[in-house]
Amino acid sequence: MTGADWEGRINFNRMRKERLARAKEAMAKFDLGAMILYHGANVRYVTGIYQGMWKYSIFIRYAVLCRDSEPVLFETVGSDMECAKLDSPWMSGRIRPAITWTWSEGATERQVKNMVAGVVELLKERKVFGEKIGVDIMDMWVHAAFQEAGVQLVNAWPAMSQARMIKTVDELECCKYSAAIADGCLDMIRNDWLARPGLTESQLAGNIIKYFTDRGFEEGQAHCVASGGNTNPYRRWWSDKPVRRGDLVITDIGGRGPGGGYYVDVTRTFICGDADPTSEEKKLYKETLDSMNAAISEARPGKTTADSAKHFPVYDDDIYKTCSLFQFGHSIGLTLYEGMWISRGFSLDYPAEYKQNMYMAIETYSGKPSLEQAVRLEQNVVITDKGPVLFTLFPFEEKFLE
Repeated sequence: MTGADWEGRINFNRMRKERLARAKEAMAKFDLGAMILYHGANVRYVTGIYQGMWKYSIFIRYAVLCRDSEPVLFETVGSDMECAKLDSPWMSGRIRPAITWTWSEGATERQVKNMVAGVVELLKERKVFGEKIGVDIMDMWVHAAFQEAGVQLVNAWPAMSQARMIKTVDELECCKYSAAIADGCLDMIRNDWLARPGLTESQLAGNIIKYFTDRGFEEGQAHCVASGGNTNPYRRWWSDKPVRRGDLVITDIGGRGPGGGYYVDVTRTFICGDADPTSEEKKLYKETLDSMNAAISEARPGKTTADSAKHFPVYDDDIYKTCSLFQFGHSIGLTLYEGMWISRGFSLDYPAEYKQNMYMAIETYSGKPSLEQAVRLEQNVVITDKGPVLFTLFPFEEKFLE
């Protein structure tokens, strides 16, 4: 992730330019005069400016991208705006004060009208006022104020989703770097932290988060840590339960990696201590691995999410026609869930096409009623013209596959 004079490595300037070009192409395809972006990942995608995850979805900053022009960032005033100007010379002259309205109590109506007035002024400057204007997220105050100002709002998510799902070469290098660090964390989980009983689930989660943040992750996460009986039914949160010898331990780990903030999301199931898995546990592990690998094998250009979903075990997705996030796949990038999901609940009937340079996480689960424990596995894969290529390389447990 460091620069060098003798090797190209990740070219962040190229990445910013190519991401912006993709956003503009998508905006043109959906016939949008402009996009107003409040979600932090979308703001980052088109401007290259990041000031912490906490600002991602609370409406205190926003960016506007108009057709045939460069993006303008409305940044939180004070130090945040000054930092943005200092840190982002590529945005020189295009950083303006953001007007916040959420939580302004009695001033909300005035504040939101002032925010909209600043955006409308820019739309008129860029000569796109009166055209379809996409917005990614908003509240009822925003919707009413833009309508009152005569702005024709439409959904910007289809355009931004289409842009972000196809990764540039530098985005993929960021994803690979995050995956490499996650592989190292899995090694620590198996060979150090779970080599003997004694830790609680929460202590294990703390070790995982510290491992990532020590290595520069913007946000290190133990998405789920579950052991023993907490694996079935699977609890997606950790507790103060001690991890005991012979417990199966599901660790769903990841976060937003250094430099570019690209996610890794990978899951392995281990057994605590020197215990050997039972024949039933071996069977569950192999079933989970086989279904996941079969789903991954379909992830290639021209195939669809239905081709992968048909390999997932039947689960509540089938019963309720929804997504349980267990027998599951999702695209990842600047956010954990980006673009599209794969589920038997809808993908079989409404398949989405895989395209080259999509980056996906595909995961399966073996939980069934009456089982004492269960297995969950997950891999990250990039779709290429030569087939799926794994970025998460930590091996599976040989003692489960004997």
